[in-house]
Order: sequence, then C-alpha cells, then structure tokens
Amino acid sequence: MAVLVMKKPMAVLITICVIIIAVPLSSLVILVAAELQTFRHPPLKADGSLSALVVGDWGRGGTHNQSLVALQMGIIGEKLDVDFIISTGDNFYDNGLTDVNDPTFDESFTQIYTAPSLQKQWYTVLGNHDYRGDVLAQLSPTLTKWDSRWMCLRSYIVNSEVVDFFFVDTTPFEDKYFSNAEDHTYDWRGVLPRKKYLSNLLKDVDFALRKSSAKWKIVVGHHTIRSAGHHGNTEELVAKLLPILQANSVDLYINGHDHCLQRISSPDSPLQFLTSGGGSKAWRGDISWPTTSKEMKFYYDGQGFMSIQITQTQLNVSFYDVFGSVLHKWNTSKSLYSAI
Repeated sequence: MAVLVMKKPMAVLITICVIIIAVPLSSLVILVAAELQTFRHPPLKADGSLSALVVGDWGRGGTHNQSLVALQMGIIGEKLDVDFIISTGDNFYDNGLTDVNDPTFDESFTQIYTAPSLQKQWYTVLGNHDYRGDVLAQLSPTLTKWDSRWMCLRSYIVNSEVVDFFFVDTTPFEDKYFSNAEDHTYDWRGVLPRKKYLSNLLKDVDFALRKSSAKWKIVVGHHTIRSAGHHGNTEELVAKLLPILQANSVDLYINGHDHCLQRISSPDSPLQFLTSGGGSKAWRGDISWPTTSKEMKFYYDGQGFMSIQITQTQLNVSFYDVFGSVLHKWNTSKSLYSAI
C-alpha cells in the first residue's frame, strides 16, 4: 500500500495499481488500496469527533432559494466547525456542465458557497442531471484548479478514522436513462458496457465495505433507495445495492434526487435512509408513502440541508430548513468496544 501525506494544498493521487498521477486538491492523506480509491480525511478536533454538512440538488445559479440555503449552511457550518461538505449530486442544472470552462461552475458553486465555514473540502457524486452534460468536465482536475474545494469522482471512499464514507455512482443503475431517455442525452463515457461497469462497481463496493474496520459505515449516492418523495424507491438499487448494504452493516444511506428532506428507518435492520435533496428547487407537493407508515420518521417537502456529527460512540443527524431552523433530529449510539 502506498501512502502519501499532504501538508499543503497540492495533489491527490489517481492510482491504477502503483501508477500515480498528480491531481490538485486540498490538504489530504491518501491511501491507495483495492479498486475504489480511498482518501483519508482525519478529524482535526481534539476529541476526534467529526462533523459534516450534506446538501443535494443545488446548482441553479443561486435561484430557487439556493443562496438562502447556502447562507444557513455557512451559519450552521461555523457553529459545528464542520470538517467537510458532502454533495449528493445533481450539482449543476439542468444539464450538467458543457465543458471545464462552463461559467455555471463559478455561478452555481464558487460564488454561492462563500461563507468561511464552507471553504472546506467538498466531496461530491454525480446525479442524473450531471450526466446530461459533459461528465468528464465535472470529474476533471481542471475544476479543482478553479476552486480547490471541489472533488468529484464516480465512486470512492473517504476514511475519517471513526467513519468510512462510501460514495457510489448510482445513475447508471437506472434502466430508464438507457431505455427511455425522452429528449435527454446522457454522457455514458466511462460507463459502457453498462453491465460490466455495474458488476465491477457492486463487487468493489462490497469488497470495500467488508474490508472496512471503521466504527460507522455511511454510503452516499444520488438516487434514493427508499423514499416517499416524487421519485419514490429506486427499484434497481433496492434489488442490487441494498442487499450489499444490509450484509455489511451499513449505518446510513444518504441520497438526494428527491427534492426534500426525509428519514426512513428499516423494519429489519439499523440501516437508515436519509434524503438531503433540498439544496434549491423543491416543493413538489407529492408524497408517495403514507405518512402513517411506521418506517417514515420525518418528511419535509422543502428546501434545506442536513448535518452529521460523529464520535466513537454517537452519531447525530439534524435537518435544517431555509431559515436554519432545526426540523428534525435523530441519534444512535454504539458501545466503545465491540463485544468479543
């Protein structure tokens, strides 16, 4: 295993076996392992705790309350002293980026998330709207040259000692994007042949989850697995990804796609399904899951974001609206030492 410790903003490693290519990024420690690239982002707080904000479905040039959500993220981010920000995808509407020089990147990201507390690493995944543009542009290190906070890969791992985050490229799982694309054009470079891509991805995720020794395991993807929102459940993920999450004792699956905030519990495992897709346009006005269902713990059809605070023994989640008010809180705990 090759290890690189970065003390200054400089480079991230894109590694195939032992071949190393330098790509600019913020101060990180990187471990080169198996198939999914792993980025080590250790907590900086003295007590070893970690905090992050999560926002999705946001890039609209500040409209549809994107700027107001960003303002409150900055305020909450300062209070929590967040370590980094997670984006659940659909980063640029309506059709991703045209190329690496698209001004949308600056207008919807750099000029919007300007608070000091948000000048941290952003870990992002691709959404279906991002696939309608130049996917390679969002993945390009050129964007990191424009804004050092930006990091976007298809699938990867962020290790923060007490917790491992597994970012999964979910858009290629959806059959309809291939069989019924309507008037949309998707950039499938790097994905085709699809069957092989998905098979390898599922194997890589399963291997990475099994190998992880982190106290907490959190999987992040754009598409829903369980949702009461407009898009509802993503049946392809229910069939293919969910069994892997359950078999590997994943604690949270966090997604965007539905433009709402919600928490759904599992009837047969500790796994929680969290949606943070209220970064801008919301208020769809439809809900597909009866609110009386015992698994439905929280649903808000509006703009907002969420926070995660994690220690060795405690995980706390909070959802906020566009005014920064706390809409819902949830927490869970684990013993400090595993039973022998």
